[in-house]
Amino acid sequence: MSLMRTTLAATLLLSTGMAIGQAPKIQFEKYTLPNGLKVILHQDRSAPVVVVSMLYHVGSKNEDTSRTGFAHFFEHLLFEGSQNLKRGDFDKYITNAGGDNNANTSQDRTFYYDLLPSNQLDLGLWLESERLMHAKILNEGVETQRQVVKEEKRQRVDNQPYGTLLENVFKRAFKQHPYRWVPIGSMEHLEAAKLDEFVAFYKKFYVPNNAVLSIAGDFDMASTRKKVEQYFGSIPRGANVERPRITEPPLGGEVRDMVYDNIQLPGVIQAYRAPAQGTDEYYAFNVLSTILSGGESSRMNKTIVDAKQQAVFAGSFPFFLEDAGLFINFAVANMGIQPEAVEKSIDSLVAEVQTNLVSEREFEKVRNQIESNFIRQNASVAGIAESLAQYEMYYGDANLINTELERYRKVTREDLRRVAKKYFRKDARVVIYWLPKPKQP
Repeated sequence: MSLMRTTLAATLLLSTGMAIGQAPKIQFEKYTLPNGLKVILHQDRSAPVVVVSMLYHVGSKNEDTSRTGFAHFFEHLLFEGSQNLKRGDFDKYITNAGGDNNANTSQDRTFYYDLLPSNQLDLGLWLESERLMHAKILNEGVETQRQVVKEEKRQRVDNQPYGTLLENVFKRAFKQHPYRWVPIGSMEHLEAAKLDEFVAFYKKFYVPNNAVLSIAGDFDMASTRKKVEQYFGSIPRGANVERPRITEPPLGGEVRDMVYDNIQLPGVIQAYRAPAQGTDEYYAFNVLSTILSGGESSRMNKTIVDAKQQAVFAGSFPFFLEDAGLFINFAVANMGIQPEAVEKSIDSLVAEVQTNLVSEREFEKVRNQIESNFIRQNASVAGIAESLAQYEMYYGDANLINTELERYRKVTREDLRRVAKKYFRKDARVVIYWLPKPKQP
């Protein structure tokens, strides 16, 4: 679950002119500073804009079991200012320069970026170096952001229909791995945390050797290399970050439960154990997801929503992470339709991909759809900066931005059936009926 801090409206200005169906090679330069900071530079002079982004290899899975929510909390806290920035000035510098900024957190990483006119590159580098080296972690800022995060949780999670869906799914699907909690974390844990605990988290994870600086847009390569050294080269290296090394044991049988919520229409959620991102089976799962729910012509929409009219929404999505993953089916039943009927229809579609090969025509359509989405994702310098950083952080190979489509093209129809049989097992899934509170016993 990514928690976005500001809008992405400015990214609409950053088209690089890529046409759907084409995948031009994205040129970039990659190197590592002596302090361990990985740097990726992608020059694109088609528009006078630049993106300065920082990807930190810290997410909710790096948290202590009694202090969940720290990674997401820092997404907010690190806009509070620094030794050279007054409180509130971070956003002021960006907006006064005609730019925009954003941040989001997942289980595996925290991402910040600044969208700026290209003549403001120095500003972006300075702000991100201040965030990394000189962030102010004081009681006043901590207390302010505690209230901000509480309000965010109330608005986006607690008071939204199905808002706690992921929280309820993950805590049933994982019993040992820290993926069992979601990035928003526990408000009780954040309330109980002391200032020195926040300072220790910052010093441990916000170090150059745990980050990727990715810059994309209109800039001069030679001068930018010098500027990166100027702003980041003197920041001291931190201790090596230890990653959780927990292998989640088998689920040990189907987990079934009910959740009662302030909703009118019941929902059916199925979450299957799935492989980690980047594996061959991961790519097959993404293709399967598109077949089941990729648009109006997908199987779940055509069958459950249109033909049977059992649901107002039916879809599936792969929720893959660095260490493991889930494949989630979700449907909201139509008025008067029982969850059991919806679940039966979902199961029949799952059984179909386990038994029969996808037709050549549907397979080709879905492959084209995936390629178009991939190209669209990297159709702005903001998207390119994030993709380059993530490929480098997760796989140690930023060039996957140019080669990952080949991995999708290697997926066969037989692969789809094989992974469906292997992972779509009832003894390796969570099933939740999401029911209106008046039905609670």
